[in-house]
Amino acid sequence: MTPEMVLILVVLLIAIILFLTEKFRPDIVAISVMLTLILSGILTYEEAFIAGFANPAVITVGAVLVISKGLFQTGIADLLGARISRIAGNSESRLLMGIMLTVGSMSAFMNNIGATAVLLPAVLTIAKKTKIAASKLLIPLSFASLMGGNMTLIGTPPNILASAALRDHTGQGFGFFDFAPMGILILSSGVLYMVFIGRHILPDRGGDGLADSYRVQDYLSEIKILKGSVIIGKTPIESRFGADYNLTIIGIIRGGQQSVRNIHRDTRIRAEDTLLVKGSLDKIVKAKEAEKLQIITSNNVSKADKELAYHDMAVAEVALDVGSNILGSTLQEIRFREKHRLTVLALRRRDYLIKGSIKNEPLRYGDVLLVQGRQENLALLRTEPDFLVLDSIPLETRRRHKAKTALVILAALLLTVTTGFLHISVAALTASVLMVVFGVLTTEEVYQSVDWRAIFFIAGMLTMGAAMEVTDTAKFIADLMVASLLDYGPTFILIGLYALTAILTQLMSNSASTVLLAPIAINIAQDIGADPRPFLMVVVIAASTIFLTPIGHAANILVFGPGRYKFFDYTKVGFGLMLVHITLTITVLPMIWPLFPVE
Repeated sequence: MTPEMVLILVVLLIAIILFLTEKFRPDIVAISVMLTLILSGILTYEEAFIAGFANPAVITVGAVLVISKGLFQTGIADLLGARISRIAGNSESRLLMGIMLTVGSMSAFMNNIGATAVLLPAVLTIAKKTKIAASKLLIPLSFASLMGGNMTLIGTPPNILASAALRDHTGQGFGFFDFAPMGILILSSGVLYMVFIGRHILPDRGGDGLADSYRVQDYLSEIKILKGSVIIGKTPIESRFGADYNLTIIGIIRGGQQSVRNIHRDTRIRAEDTLLVKGSLDKIVKAKEAEKLQIITSNNVSKADKELAYHDMAVAEVALDVGSNILGSTLQEIRFREKHRLTVLALRRRDYLIKGSIKNEPLRYGDVLLVQGRQENLALLRTEPDFLVLDSIPLETRRRHKAKTALVILAALLLTVTTGFLHISVAALTASVLMVVFGVLTTEEVYQSVDWRAIFFIAGMLTMGAAMEVTDTAKFIADLMVASLLDYGPTFILIGLYALTAILTQLMSNSASTVLLAPIAINIAQDIGADPRPFLMVVVIAASTIFLTPIGHAANILVFGPGRYKFFDYTKVGFGLMLVHITLTITVLPMIWPLFPVE
């Protein structure tokens, strides 16, 4: 082992540790890997930047994210979600089958995370209508989006990256539907597993309502403004009831007449006014003592339905959307209450509630906020790129008249790629531009749709793959695997490759594990005189086996809070599914893609 190989493996180990601890963002770690390889002299800056940012795979991934946004913005997926509910009725098994087949089919042409995010509100609405716990439906939603990505070249970044690696070594990448036979088998087996086995393992975490599930005990109080109060003459926002006491003024009674619906930003509070205030009892008492107020009545509100029925007020769960720019910021820093005129009642992180001052808690990916406010303000929040409102989204907010245009652009992309007329990167980029030219997306939406952290992450890790090739580290690891397993036959080499990829995928990401394992898979095939394509297929299938933890993929994190899952809920249901997939891959894949060329 050369000094360069040792350095490569040390850098890789440190990167994996940083991915696991989440001490730094993955994209920062990946770019740091790139810089380390440049500064150490393993790669020149030209080699690093060409292998990373100039790689056609990076362009393709970014363009596919734009195409996904176009399909989302035109409401195509929303219509599919509505049809699931009509066809499946109240049957849990039929709902599972409908949800998984729909999101799996969408994921073949959309980004995995985007497909999950699009259907998540619809599935939550279905769960509420059918009285089936969301926890029975959301892990299947996430897992199916991961499995469906195996069906086409653009279905998931690992497919694009593996095809790029194959083209670099052989001059010919994968075709658009080369992944389809195994992808269809993977998705179909996953659906059957969930319908007949997995749904019985999934937890049943229902609830009587949002307020109950978040253990929010709020009060509606009538508070009279006494003469001499410091808030006389101020607007509701200037009174700082929300900022200082986390209370919401939802109505003003003036002269015996309620004017709940007429509160505006410039409404001034007068002496002898009676405010209808919503919030926790201790905060109401604190405000009374500090602001010269008099509590007239106080009514406990323990059910969300009572609260929702009061003057157009509503509560809703809101998740941080994919690619949100406010990660690490606090609600106070982003001025959430002032900007959106909504009150955050609770914050759920993974399987627990944040206690203490919510407004000063840095937001993390996967957090779910319980917010309260007027229906019109919740509707406006749906248009914000940083948030995903977890209820059914009105189709009026979509550009439904552009749905046919989006489908035509997608069909043109498929035609040009499958016929070989254009390289996938050129075709996908052209489709993205056409989305803007024909009004499916605005230019601003295009830039918002690209997860730039994912782009920098992939570019950074691609340089690690290039460094492993330049230093023969990939060949060294491949030789070790072949020497250890060849005596047992090529099937055991496939099992070892699958296991290694699946383990790495749980620790970092499917893109990173593909970048690292693709050159190793190709070197293994070359060592034993085999066709590299089935070995790369094993890598991309295993890279989508992100079933054991919620942190392995953003789609899993996205459903974690809304489903009220615990960490090991994924492991319990996902381990059996992983065994099914590895068995099918090892037995069926060589029939579709023979390991050794036919003489």
